[in-house]
This record gives sequence, structure tokens and C-alpha cells, in this order.
Amino acid sequence: MTDATRAAALAACRTLLGPVASLLLKCGLTWREFAEVSKTVFVAVASREYGLKGRPTNASRVAILTGIDRKEVARQRARLEAEVPPPPGKTTDATRVLSGWYQDPAFLDADGRPRVLADGGPGPSFEDLCRAHGGDIPPSALRKELLRVGAVVEEGAGLRAVRRFYMPVRFDAQWLENAGTTLRDLGASISHNLSVEAPEPTRFVGRATNTRIDPAALPAFRAFLEAEGQAFLERVDAWLTAHERAGADSRSRGDGSVATAADRTLRLGVGLFAIQGD
Repeated sequence: MTDATRAAALAACRTLLGPVASLLLKCGLTWREFAEVSKTVFVAVASREYGLKGRPTNASRVAILTGIDRKEVARQRARLEAEVPPPPGKTTDATRVLSGWYQDPAFLDADGRPRVLADGGPGPSFEDLCRAHGGDIPPSALRKELLRVGAVVEEGAGLRAVRRFYMPVRFDAQWLENAGTTLRDLGASISHNLSVEAPEPTRFVGRATNTRIDPAALPAFRAFLEAEGQAFLERVDAWLTAHERAGADSRSRGDGSVATAADRTLRLGVGLFAIQGD
């Protein structure tokens, strides 16, 4: 890889990680948690896609490809084989404050529930909680943020915790899973096109954008895309349905026996999404 190619790859990485970082921050996840997940994924992809002569990649080659030492590669592979998700790294200060509120006996009432805490003063207070569990973030800043996201509420002259964790924006779990698979599908096609060799064809990846649009046209564009995009996806769905293989499964038969090559199926589809920005 030339220096120019490496620089372009790093620039592309910074660009594509922007939406990922935005999503993770909205969920209250930290860069350390992302780094741990990233390490596991690097090992998984290097093990799966870079073996020689059809065999899984050995630990030494994975270490060379990823820059992760062999001992850590072995640890990550053991985690993958056990299908255990990566342990959480350093949580946010806000999450640690909420966890301490629910777990530290000093801040629990006689029934084991989080106390209603005054901002300061004698006895267990929110300031005491922040000093014990909040790192170097000022209590006033934590108080403001936790109130903003609805993790705590004001009760009388004090504060009451209503959530055990900090999430700046609350999402439905299924929506988050779908977001991940959407990014995966788009990224997989782009990665395929970068390395595909003849006679295998590239996958269609296209965009239609214009930087000179009057903002007043946005509602009309949304209506246009809802109508035309939905109609297009319905035609795609009809085409895919017409080409289904009846009774086939990509992994096994209905009776549990392994499917033959003739029985195997392929996942096909198309993604359609709006583009909007400055």
C-alpha cells in the first residue's frame, strides 16, 4: 500500500466512523467500549477472510495483519468461540454515578432503593455521590445532564434516580439492531467493490446528490422519496419473491439435515436511504 493510499484509507475511516461515533455517543457508550469491540472485530475478520488455501487464518498471521499480539489474538478468539460479547470498558461518569446510586449502600434507603438526595449538605447528598462515583466531572454538570436526559427527576428539595444507566437519546433495541445491519450491508458492498477481481462483478452502489438545493424544497423531496422510494422497494420485493427457491434454507433443511450445494440460497436485496446535510 502506498503512502497516498494509506492516507486515503485513513481519511475514509474518519469519515465513515463519524456516524458510528454519533450513534454510540447517543447510546452513552465510550471510546474505550468501542475500542474493545473494534479489537474483537479485527480479529474475527482477519481470521475469517485472510486464511490461505481456504483455511482459517492462523494466530501469527492475524497478529501480523491486525497489529495485535498473539496472546491477545488468542484471548479474542476464545471470546469469539464462546460467543460472549466484549466486556464493557470504562463507562461514562454519568453511568457510574447512576450505578453507584443503585448499588452503594451509602446511597440506599432501608428498602434497598436509591435515596432521594439533596444537592449538598449533611448526610448522603448528590455531591457526595458524585465525589464517590463521578470522577472529575463537577456535580452541577452531572446534575444538569442527568435531569436533561430523564435519568433523574426532582422530588421535593432533592433528586430521585429513575434509571440505572445514562443514555443521551433513548432508542428501541430493535431499531439499533436494524441500524447496525444497515451499515453492515452498505459497508460490505463497498468493501467488496474495493477488492473484487474479474470475472466476479461489482455490486451496485450509487448515489444521486446535489449541493445547490433550496432548503424550501425539503418537504417536497421527502414526499417525492416516500412515494417513489416505496414504489421502487415494492417492485424489488416482488422480484425477490418471484425468485425465491421454495422450501430451501441457506443452512439446513427443514428436517435438520445439512443442505446440499443445490439447496443453498443467497441473501439478496437493496437498501435505499435519504441523504441530507450541509
